[in-house]
Amino acid sequence: MIDYIIKKLKKRGIDLDSAQLHLIHKLIESIQPDKDLNDKLDSKSTKKSFYVWGDVGRGKTLITKTFFNLLTERKASFHYMEFMQSIHEHLSNLSGKKKPLNIIARDLSKKCKVIFIDEFQVEDITDAMIIGNLLNQLITLNITLYLTSNTHPDDLYKDGLQREIFIKEMEIMKKSLNIYKIEGLVDYRSRNILNLNNSSEHVHNDESIICFLQNNFENLNFNKKYYVNSRAFSCKATSSDFLWISFSDFFREPGGDKEYIEISKKTEWIFINDFIICNDDSADLIRRFISFIDICYRNKMKIKFFFNNYACNDLYTGDKLRNLWNRCQSRLNEMQGMYYLTNTKE
Repeated sequence: MIDYIIKKLKKRGIDLDSAQLHLIHKLIESIQPDKDLNDKLDSKSTKKSFYVWGDVGRGKTLITKTFFNLLTERKASFHYMEFMQSIHEHLSNLSGKKKPLNIIARDLSKKCKVIFIDEFQVEDITDAMIIGNLLNQLITLNITLYLTSNTHPDDLYKDGLQREIFIKEMEIMKKSLNIYKIEGLVDYRSRNILNLNNSSEHVHNDESIICFLQNNFENLNFNKKYYVNSRAFSCKATSSDFLWISFSDFFREPGGDKEYIEISKKTEWIFINDFIICNDDSADLIRRFISFIDICYRNKMKIKFFFNNYACNDLYTGDKLRNLWNRCQSRLNEMQGMYYLTNTKE
């Protein structure tokens, strides 16, 4: 199993360090029966569940999900937001029932023995009041959990209202979790994206971009719409970590600072392609793009521009917005550099 996992991760651009290898060994050990301990796989006294945390781009999801995909038990995989949305829908359907979380936990335990939840993050009070209780019930029902997060369990829901209730449940849950931090200086995702600049393929079409995204991100959604403040914007793909947009489509649509600021808060990476040369007849499009870049720059957003055969300096040939464009052009050049991309927000 370990050789397969190493080979699989190497294809995704991850050269495993000692800490990552140690995590893989621990994950594999956790599912191997120990006859001297009367088959520790089924022992409720042994920690089977994992909480893997660390900085962005360190391989938490890729490593844990690659291992999870090899498990043969009945299982389910969720992004945290997706999981909580599902739970809230179940609670709504169970309105008026006694102990609805108990019912939900039992229903989940009938469907699967293993649950993976990616990007575990508790920020909303309604989530905080139920998630710990629910997960503790799942563990009691002998469900194995694999959670990944950017945050140590002790720092979840920091400064939140009624946090003491959440902490009480988390302290109980921590007793059943193997808490493992992936440390390291390499942000594999950023490195792989930077390496695109050095690839032999200078023109990246949609097919090659999709292939790249599938190799570096999880849970891609090609729904063609991205909702911000109840407004729908054109997009090519999204996940919890990125937004891929078309320059020629996205910036033709009315949008302003309010929406662009919200986008900068919601995602780690932005990918932009389908660039066209613009003149003063396209001033509105360029003006929106300049505003978008200004906001992303101020908020230290990571952006990958697929200019292909265009030089970014030549995207605007008009005069009306020349002063604004000169500043934007300078920022575009800076935002493509290694220093900017490796010193942006976590």
